Amino acid sequence: MGPVTAGVLQLLALVGALALAHIPLGSYLARVYSSQRHLRVEKWIYRGIGADPDTEMTWPAYLRGVLAFSAVGVLFLYLLQRLQGVLPGSLHVASVAPAQSFNTAVSFVTNTNWQSYYGEQTMGHVVQTAGLAVQNFVSAAVGMAVAVALVRGFGGSRTGELGNFWSDLVRGTVRILLPLAAVAAVVLVARGALQNFSGIHEVGRFTGGSQQFNGGAVASQEAIKELGTNGGGYFNANSAHPFENPTPFTNLLEIFLILVIPFSLTRTFGLMVGSVRQGYAVLATMATIWLGFVALMMWTEFAHHGPALQAAGAAMEGKEVRFGVGGSSIFAVSTTLTSTGAVDSFHSSFTGLGGGLTLLGMMLGETAPGGVGSGLYGMLIMAVIAVFIAGLMVGRTPEYLGRKIGAREMKLAAAYLLVTPALVLVFTAASMALPTPGHSMLNPGAHGFSEVLYAFTSAANNNGSAFAGLNANTDWYNTTTGLAMLLGRFVPMVFVLALAGSLAGQRPVPVSAGTLRTDKPLFTGLLVGAVLIITGLTYFPALALGPLAEGLA
Repeated sequence: MGPVTAGVLQLLALVGALALAHIPLGSYLARVYSSQRHLRVEKWIYRGIGADPDTEMTWPAYLRGVLAFSAVGVLFLYLLQRLQGVLPGSLHVASVAPAQSFNTAVSFVTNTNWQSYYGEQTMGHVVQTAGLAVQNFVSAAVGMAVAVALVRGFGGSRTGELGNFWSDLVRGTVRILLPLAAVAAVVLVARGALQNFSGIHEVGRFTGGSQQFNGGAVASQEAIKELGTNGGGYFNANSAHPFENPTPFTNLLEIFLILVIPFSLTRTFGLMVGSVRQGYAVLATMATIWLGFVALMMWTEFAHHGPALQAAGAAMEGKEVRFGVGGSSIFAVSTTLTSTGAVDSFHSSFTGLGGGLTLLGMMLGETAPGGVGSGLYGMLIMAVIAVFIAGLMVGRTPEYLGRKIGAREMKLAAAYLLVTPALVLVFTAASMALPTPGHSMLNPGAHGFSEVLYAFTSAANNNGSAFAGLNANTDWYNTTTGLAMLLGRFVPMVFVLALAGSLAGQRPVPVSAGTLRTDKPLFTGLLVGAVLIITGLTYFPALALGPLAEGLA
């Protein structure tokens, strides 16, 4: 079997698994967020945090819950890293420096999981399990909660209420992420992933020295890292490390975990707004973009120009032989079109155009299918933009799901779209203009520029993957990427929840002969075009200086 055939078969198997999971998981998610009862363990949690899960919240109250919970998470994780040197189970690893502690705390609380450190050399067992792994669960639950709040905004009836943040947070963690991650972790352990709390081992004697490695609760963290679209690896090599991702089967399983909740949430959306066809329209948009990117990535990586690539059969630099180009391409597209950031190969070693595709995937706002929760609300924002464009074409006030899209709604949607590009382009320009940040670039020219552009694109979009050529462990990059992660996560959430509140306060508009049918293929095509064109117009000059210049050279 040739490598191209193997890649196509992996893709078909993945699509089949996602199709099988879509209806049952999407329906289950809808039941979880619509349920009126609380499990006993959930009641214990509510008592412990002093929250009333039955109190309905308007959008400012919901936002205060999101921000307060996240601020406490940043503070706790920062202190845990600063105190690591005196904690038990630290593997004699020193406390983390202030700038890097800030960067890492912000990174994991914002679901970015950007890592400017070597995981196996910097974090002990306590920080990994009590700090980073916990944030893998709750940061993903926060994203789902905000998405569900926006969905309730479309389905509300002049109340302005969006549900209860604490209830959504706890249910998303207890009923969805914990059970699914537990099953995935068991499968990963059965297939060879590491799961223990051992110390540092020295193995083998080699010429000039020996090799050391440490154990850890790797499989359990790997499961939620992919399922919650987090991405932070236990080891520096991330999902290319055999302890995290040992076989081609686990590689495909991890891609499945990355995609299954974001794709299934489209059915949840359809059920909660009372029209499954609306969910299928959003799903078709996401799937079209994702499949298109996978096809393009495989083409660029299998198009082996030059004698070295011809000898290898494809662009194999930076890729694991056990995964091949096909598995690496699917993983790279899936991790950058979501907010995951995990990598099973190094994107800096992809071809110029292949690396550009990973960049473009993040620049799309990671909406196809996007992160857990963030992908759905990002795509719904784009749907609002698309119906507004359609309304301008026919001279009619735009409507979406029975809600009028007026000046207030468009201002909020436009502000959402502008935040991330502003962060990416301003921080990239500053890094290229100032003398010191340029010293972190491993490569000169277009590829070096792509390293810097990738870093801030990854941070501001809460992705977390790295181009693997930039030394980001400096005060400049730890601080600026930390700020990009904070602002890129929470400022858009302000606009999402404000939009949800505005929609929830409206009287539903009845469907008429002039209403744009948003559950038809025509709207799916319009939405795909809006996503690609808006992103292209925003980022084309930056892409032309980096991956396009390199790919066409």
